[in-house]
Amino acid sequence: MRLTAAVLAAVLAAAGASFAHVTKTTIYLTDLQDFAAVNEVYARFVGETPPARATVQVAGLPKGAMVEIDALAVV
Repeated sequence: MRLTAAVLAAVLAAAGASFAHVTKTTIYLTDLQDFAAVNEVYARFVGETPPARATVQVAGLPKGAMVEIDALAVV
């Protein structure tokens, strides 16, 4: 999760944005048992005012990933 969030932060920064600009995220997990750990790391990245979020379990992700995040940001 840390790597996924760090990559997302880098993508946002490249667009001149940060997590403060994110209005909605969707987190895709291959195992909902990982939710608590993901939530802990996610909270460190999004700060005190987190965006709206949906978290769903999926059967699989590309390249064997365990977590994927999509984000909508207003830049």
